[in-house]
Amino acid sequence: MDYNNDFEIKEVARGTDMPVASALPALMRKVYVWMTLALVITGFTAYAVATSPGLLMTIVGNRFVLLGLIVAELALVVGISGAINRLSLAVATLMFVLYSVINGATLSVVFLAFTMSSITSVFFITAGTFATMALVGYTTKKDLTSMGRMLFMALIGLVIATVVNMFMRSSGLDMILNYVGVLVFVGLTAYDTQKIKEQLMMADNMGEAAQKVALVGALTLYLDFINLFLYLLRILGKRE
Repeated sequence: MDYNNDFEIKEVARGTDMPVASALPALMRKVYVWMTLALVITGFTAYAVATSPGLLMTIVGNRFVLLGLIVAELALVVGISGAINRLSLAVATLMFVLYSVINGATLSVVFLAFTMSSITSVFFITAGTFATMALVGYTTKKDLTSMGRMLFMALIGLVIATVVNMFMRSSGLDMILNYVGVLVFVGLTAYDTQKIKEQLMMADNMGEAAQKVALVGALTLYLDFINLFLYLLRILGKRE
C-alpha cells in the first residue's frame, strides 16, 4: 500500500469526489482504525464488567439480561449491515460503538474462565495471525470468491454442530469444532479483506457512501477477529 501521496489522503478526509482507487490505502486504513477502536472498546468494557461484581452478577446471574444483550447484538449487526444505506454515517458509527460495548459486556465472562496471562498471549497470537491473513487477502491476485463460498457453508455447519453439541456435551467434538472454527475464520479474514478492497475500488466517489462501505468492512473484520480470538482461546487458553 502507498501512503506517500499526502494530498490524496487530505482530500479523502475532506470527503471529495475523487476516484476511490487513488485513495484506497487511506480508506483501508480507516477500516482498520475503526476495527481497532472497536476492539479497544470491547476489551476495556469486558475488563470493567469483569472487575465489577455488581455488573457481572447482573449479567451472569440473570438469564434474561444476558439474552437481552445477545438479542441487542444481533439486532445491531443486522441493522448496520442491512440498513447501512438508509443510515447516516454518524448513526451507523454510533451503532458500531454501541455494539462494541455490548459485546464487551457479554465477553466479560472470558476473564472469569481464563487466566489473564493466557488471554493476553492468545490475543497477540490472534493479532499476528489476523494481520498475516489480512495482508494475504489484500495483496493476493487470486480470486478468493469460491473459497469464501465454501467457508460460508462451513460456518453454517459449524453453527449447527455447535448448537447440537450444546445438548450432546461431547468434549471431543467440542475440541474438533474449535479447530474448525480457527480454520474458518483464518480463511474468512483473507476473503473478507479482499472483498472489502474490491468494494471500495468499485465505489463511485469518496463521499459518505464509500465511508459506509468502510464501516461495514470494519464490522466484518472485527467479527472475524473476535471469533478467531475466542476459538484460539478455547484451544490455547489456561482456565482459572
